[in-house]
Amino acid sequence: MRSGGRFPDVPSTGSRTTHLDGTMSELVPGGNLPLPGGSVTVRVPGPFDVSALVTDDSGKVRGDADFVFYNQPSAPGARLHGDTLTVDPTRLRHGATRVTVVVSPADPGTPLGRLPAPTLHVTGPGGRAIARFAPPRPRQETVLLLAEIYRRGDGWKLRALGQGYADGLAGIARDFGVDVVEDATPPPALSTPTPPAVGAPPTPTARPAMHTLSAVAAPPVTSADPDGFLGLVNSARARAGSPTVALDARLATAAQAHAAAMAAAGRLGVEGRDGVSVYQRVTATGYAYLTVGEHLVSGPRTPAEFVAYCLRTEQPSRTLRDPAFTHAAVGYVRGGPSGDTYWTALWARPLTPEGLSRTVAEVVGLTNRERAGAGLPPLAVDPALGTAAQAYSADMAARAFYSHTSPEGSRPWDRAAAAGSRMRTIGENIACGQRSPAEVVEGWMNSPGHRANILKRDFTYIGIGFAGGGPAGTYWTQLFGA
Repeated sequence: MRSGGRFPDVPSTGSRTTHLDGTMSELVPGGNLPLPGGSVTVRVPGPFDVSALVTDDSGKVRGDADFVFYNQPSAPGARLHGDTLTVDPTRLRHGATRVTVVVSPADPGTPLGRLPAPTLHVTGPGGRAIARFAPPRPRQETVLLLAEIYRRGDGWKLRALGQGYADGLAGIARDFGVDVVEDATPPPALSTPTPPAVGAPPTPTARPAMHTLSAVAAPPVTSADPDGFLGLVNSARARAGSPTVALDARLATAAQAHAAAMAAAGRLGVEGRDGVSVYQRVTATGYAYLTVGEHLVSGPRTPAEFVAYCLRTEQPSRTLRDPAFTHAAVGYVRGGPSGDTYWTALWARPLTPEGLSRTVAEVVGLTNRERAGAGLPPLAVDPALGTAAQAYSADMAARAFYSHTSPEGSRPWDRAAAAGSRMRTIGENIACGQRSPAEVVEGWMNSPGHRANILKRDFTYIGIGFAGGGPAGTYWTQLFGA
């Protein structure tokens, strides 16, 4: 079981001055900037396929015409030519509020980590360079959400994303409500291939021909329950008045992989001998979570014995019955070096926009309650600070680091400025490992430096970030401004 969490020794506070000189912007994940009127082009040079998804406020596509890719290179307001996508927001279909730019390897068998890092170049009318975005180098991901063009009020903005999917189009299907059907067989090869001319570029690998894209809700990713684990768990949850949980195949894959890693090492641990945490195994399957719990146990011989052990032990019993969880899975491996059976049970609730909004609101509410108790005015939520905080939590989780300074050297005020904030004073609290808003705010308040940021009279605005994954499981960011 995981308990407690981590806080950096010293919170980060500082001031900055913003200079707006009209030059091209270098974006960081979460950074955004307003777009000029008219068409804009986004280009990703290199051995990549560029595609785009057109969505409305629901974040879902409506049908085939909302997907722009190499077999369907145009849609109202969007046109793909080679590595360049041209978007005219005024010509998008009725109700469209967002265009998400997607990049994947031109050769479907090559992971992004083996290719040069994709770089997004954005130009406006007349070919004027507007922005450049070089996301963190992908690793096991096969598809990358690179950026989005979205409506804000009467105008349009560009936001850098850098969100990867290890499970390719299946992951996108879950998030955007699409169903992509690919050819089961490759096109027939020529009987006598013609060698390329000297100096000519190599012939590209044939890509799957995607026939249809339907606006359907992605079905639940379920798994079989041959050992009766789900029935045992839901019976105990029913007795406690908690809703049932469903098995999820992604969680089952992660649980089995982690059980195997513990068996190979001959010891229990959140991190395996391969250096991968159980939380990283979960996110690698494409399951993004809002909250997660785990039981790591050795000894029981059957799922019934494992569940019985959990129910007679205080903390595992609370987790098993926790009404916050909606999905569960178990994996076990017999016959490690010690001859024991190693078990990993996972409990999770998936990350949704609504769930993330509730979590953010709860952190803000708890923070303002602490300020009220000290006789201070409440902090107002600032969108730019929220964007920067969310991007930084996601970056720490994705790249497995934990510091006020990013691997590239950016500091909190740099990230706030890149997200569009014009505030002159910035403060930041970060934490990792906490399971809930209440736990993370309590931890910050118990740390003198972090408490000072929360209760600083000069601060008037706040932004919150949360992400799951990485070695610690959860990463939290509070960004303050004045």
